[in-house]
This record gives sequence, structure tokens and C-alpha cells, in this order.
Amino acid sequence: MKLTVNQFVRIFAGAFVMISLALGVEGSPLFVSSKFLWFTAFVGGNLFQSGFTRFCPLENILRKFGVKDSTGCA
Repeated sequence: MKLTVNQFVRIFAGAFVMISLALGVEGSPLFVSSKFLWFTAFVGGNLFQSGFTRFCPLENILRKFGVKDSTGCA
């Protein structure tokens, strides 16, 4: 199974949110600093704006690396 641009974007965003929460929430055993929560907000804000503008820097990078777009609903 080959992953599409859309799938990669979701995987990267989900991973970055989980990692930044693990590093930014005081109850986490991986806690470093609450400032990591700003990264969580950045990822969420970028996902929000890309829903309206259809501009996502990660999509452009993935396409340059040859990752294909999805062709329809699975």
C-alpha cells in the first residue's frame, strides 16, 4: 500500500501533536517545557488555515519528493 499526500499530512500532523503534547504537558513522563504547547497550537492553526486556503507547505514538499495525490474515495 502506497501512502498518498493526504495520508502523510495526517500522519505527520498527528505525530507532531502527540509529541509536542508529551513534551509540553506537566503530567507526562516526557515533560520538558510547557512551551512545547505552542508547537501544538501551530500545527492546529496550520491545519485550520489549510482547510480554507488549501495551502499546506508539507503537501508541496511531499509532491516534490514524488508522493502521489489520492485519486478518489477509498
